[in-house]
Amino acid sequence: MRDTAILACQECGRRNYTTTKNRKLHPERVEYKKYCPYDRKHTIHKQTR
Repeated sequence: MRDTAILACQECGRRNYTTTKNRKLHPERVEYKKYCPYDRKHTIHKQTR
């Protein structure tokens, strides 16, 4: 049931991270505050399709 989720930075738009999530427990898109190496700061990263 675990699905891979690709996380993209909201400021630069680059896809920096991948993670897994349980689609049954969290059907909505995930959002994390993670470090963007291109912007060199912590930004919001949202799940892409």
